[in-house]
Amino acid sequence: MLVVIDTNILVSGLRSQLGASHLLLTRLALGHFRPVISTALCLEYADVLHRPGLLPSYSPQQIDVFLDAFCSLAREAYIYFRWRPFLPDPKDDLIFECALAAGASHLITYNLADFAEAGRFGVSVVTPKDFMAILPPP
Repeated sequence: MLVVIDTNILVSGLRSQLGASHLLLTRLALGHFRPVISTALCLEYADVLHRPGLLPSYSPQQIDVFLDAFCSLAREAYIYFRWRPFLPDPKDDLIFECALAAGASHLITYNLADFAEAGRFGVSVVTPKDFMAILPPP
């Protein structure tokens, strides 16, 4: 199962060991789903996760190790056609484009309203909690 994970999920999962976002990150290693990334999405992840004060429990080096591990588990999507502007937030467009290019089944985010139009293209937009409910038990 191919999924695209919004940046807000990574932030939430790294900030707290409680909740569905952290559980989603731990289940990633079990291979029940595979994240999809693009160059633009990787740069977005790095930019946001390295913002000063956002992840005070992690050093820049630890963030880089996390990103390297995450990207090593991911499949790269090659985007040949841009859908911009499609969504209200241009940063969301790059996530949507990644999902479309890879044929991802799900886009996991806390901003469901921002991706409401993605459903028209066969991408299910879900929260981490909803996505965890469809995964097989560990």
